Amino acid sequence: MFQKFIFSFLGMFVAMDIIGILPLYLGMTQGLEKPRRDRIVRLSIYVAAAVALLFVFVGKSVFKVIGISIYDFKVGGGIVLLVMAILDLVQRRSADEVSKSTGVVPLAVPLITGPALITTVMLQVGLYGNLVVLLALASNFLIAWIALHKSAVITRIIGVEGTDIISKIAALLMTAIAFSMIRTGLFEAIRAGQGAP
Repeated sequence: MFQKFIFSFLGMFVAMDIIGILPLYLGMTQGLEKPRRDRIVRLSIYVAAAVALLFVFVGKSVFKVIGISIYDFKVGGGIVLLVMAILDLVQRRSADEVSKSTGVVPLAVPLITGPALITTVMLQVGLYGNLVVLLALASNFLIAWIALHKSAVITRIIGVEGTDIISKIAALLMTAIAFSMIRTGLFEAIRAGQGAP
């Protein structure tokens, strides 16, 4: 069981990519006070964990009932992320706007719990079972919470100018992530269509 846990944990860790999310989070919460950042972290972790748990237990059933596949989710999530990235590039949102929206979109979904993690979770349930997947999921979300919660230390180290730079770089990274999600989703849809009878 321990070996299965390690495999499951590592797969989710790579899929979640919390280290890659940190600069995006710093850019999106730039200028906010610590209590607001802490609330955003709690909200994002709660929402992301709830979505991940939903797909652990009923993911395949939900997709089947509403008639969508994982590549549909990739395209839709990529479009949402792309819109958010463009808005961040062309205008600076106020602290109130950021504090209300960032915790759910795009931080919780589709950055922390995105198509990669959802796909990984759904595949691992069949390979390792619910218990192993739930333990690995809990461990990854604990790491994600600690990383985001301590991100203020990074802000103090790099300074205000550094966070300004990170904000714009983060928006550019978000556009790249969004295009990657949309591209892979479209190619998967094309391959699925070619394989259809």
